Amino acid sequence: MLLQTTYQSPLGPIILLARDEQLVGLWFAGQKYQGSQYDLSQISTAENQILRQSQIWLDAYFAGQKPAIDQLNLAPEVTPFRQRVLAVLTQIPQGQVLTYGEIAKKMNTGNQQPTSPRAVGGAVGHNPISIIIPCHRVVGSDGSLTGYAGGLDRKIALLAHEGFDQEVLNHGRIN
Repeated sequence: MLLQTTYQSPLGPIILLARDEQLVGLWFAGQKYQGSQYDLSQISTAENQILRQSQIWLDAYFAGQKPAIDQLNLAPEVTPFRQRVLAVLTQIPQGQVLTYGEIAKKMNTGNQQPTSPRAVGGAVGHNPISIIIPCHRVVGSDGSLTGYAGGLDRKIALLAHEGFDQEVLNHGRIN
């Protein structure tokens, strides 16, 4: 059963979506791809254990702590390729970034077909569990702060919150 709730973050309301005891979605209200494949208008507003745990995780994150991703039961409902991209995103520590190309290289191991940075970009852009699966920590090959479904202003705020210099971020590039 799907349930949703709204979390009031310092960067605006966040919609949390759970299927049973798994978190399947986290979007800023009004962001691009909000709700993904779900019709949020048809989903009950309530709380369960995973939604409460997710709110506690977000409280800790916005308080400047570094809560572990594995504290939550995440279950993004995406294609196998996007699952692989999201798995790489979960390994990016706070205060660090990776480029789309670096993510593609990490995925180009073993016998799989080579991955392009553009394909990675599509998967990152459609991340259904933002912040917790940190797609805001992905930048262009030259360090440019490329798009973010939650808005570039929020990407800058999240990176600044994690320790990047606000002045550097305001120039649109991490060097």
